[in-house]
Amino acid sequence: MRTLSKSKLLAFRQCPKRLWLEIHAPQLREDSGATLASFATGHQVGDIARQIYDPQQRGQLIDPQADGFDAAFARTQTLLRARQPIFEAGFRAEGALAFADVLLPAGQGWRMVEVKSSTSVKDYHRDDAAVQAFVARACGVPLRSIALAHIDNSWTYPGGGDYQGLLVEADLTDEAFARTDEVRGWIAEAQTVAARKKAPPIATGAQCTDPYECGFLTHCQSQEPQAEHPVHWLPRPGNAIKAHIEAHGTRELRDLPDDLLNPTQQRVKSATLSGQAFFDQHAAAQALAAHKLPGYFIDFETIQFGVPIWQGTRPYQQIPFQFSVHRLARTGRVEHQAFLDLTGRNPSLAFAQALIGACGERGPVFVYNAAFEQTRIRELAERHPRLAPALHAINDRIVDLLPVARQHYYHPSQQGSWSIKAVLPAMFADSHPDLRYDNLDGVQDGGAAQQAYLEAIAPATSAARRAELERQLLAYCHLDTWAMVRLWGAFTNTPLKA
Repeated sequence: MRTLSKSKLLAFRQCPKRLWLEIHAPQLREDSGATLASFATGHQVGDIARQIYDPQQRGQLIDPQADGFDAAFARTQTLLRARQPIFEAGFRAEGALAFADVLLPAGQGWRMVEVKSSTSVKDYHRDDAAVQAFVARACGVPLRSIALAHIDNSWTYPGGGDYQGLLVEADLTDEAFARTDEVRGWIAEAQTVAARKKAPPIATGAQCTDPYECGFLTHCQSQEPQAEHPVHWLPRPGNAIKAHIEAHGTRELRDLPDDLLNPTQQRVKSATLSGQAFFDQHAAAQALAAHKLPGYFIDFETIQFGVPIWQGTRPYQQIPFQFSVHRLARTGRVEHQAFLDLTGRNPSLAFAQALIGACGERGPVFVYNAAFEQTRIRELAERHPRLAPALHAINDRIVDLLPVARQHYYHPSQQGSWSIKAVLPAMFADSHPDLRYDNLDGVQDGGAAQQAYLEAIAPATSAARRAELERQLLAYCHLDTWAMVRLWGAFTNTPLKA
């Protein structure tokens, strides 16, 4: 019988096919940048948890990767007799194994804490705790309680490396202890799946991204018949559409009944099947006619830390570190300004001051998806009250180009998306191949921008590499706002002077 780790059992809970692939074809797994970043945050939160739960540093950390599993299990048993905090205590029983994030003496027994980098308790965390409690108790550990510690995103970092208060606990003892038979059932079913010679024939679906994105999604999709016009290109499908797709196994957009579609969805279906773009240029121009030049086109890049590094900031608070502003004059001439802080210090104040200077005092401020920039500006105003009037004045001038694009333009190559990264090449790819994000060097999307920023502010990064990252970041953010200028020019049929 194969011994399955807790992570393998949770993979089974998400999708039996995922478990089989994890065991028999792990080389096919491709974790996204977002997934890898989440792993990194999880490790960081785990490090902080050891400081929080063992401030006197009397506990012991077990490293199964360095020492091997057998040694880790043996050392756990030795440390249990010492009655000190144990981190990554390992247990193996009844065909499963697990390592506990935190194990603390509690009277004559023990208290277990599982640490997560999320900001709330998820259903799969409850499964996690149930498995953890089951394996430990099956090994004879007198477990008195089990809790899940997660990040409190309302907490503000006071600075100085003091992270007391970062984590809050939810007690899961009663429900975890009550699921013993259920966990035994998971282990038995997972063992059956693991012993199969072939992967279970499970089609891709909602389980591929719920509760988190599966690293085998690309592989599984490649094994399925490919629809010419997949139904997932339809934007914002409601419950009725989802139910129809589920009931009929619909894969092709052409097979979705028109009476289920709203006007925007019908437009997407029609353009996709005909191969002809939809562009109501007159209506787009009318939508923008009231907003007179000069105009400012702005875009922000932000970073967020699960474990804050700057005093006065909260977990996962989005801190802007870069902006690009293109100013379009009445003459059609375009000028550009940029801000990028790679010092590693909190960039908020300098960012806000530079933004106020770059946006002038009058004229529309164009963005693409206004909620993002407007929220960041409001947050800056809250953090810097002296600048609040000027920042709120910028917010009052904001005009969102996304609704204009969504209502008046659609090209089949957008595949149901109105992201500027989809609209820009759709509108200009043939005439302006330079207006493509995939032609940029290094940084081509927001996730890559965040990773580049983190690398650039890292103390170990060389000056030459930092300069290269700075160039990439500036080019990426520049294209975001230049793209908006070009879209505005197309919507209004206005010539530009770069």
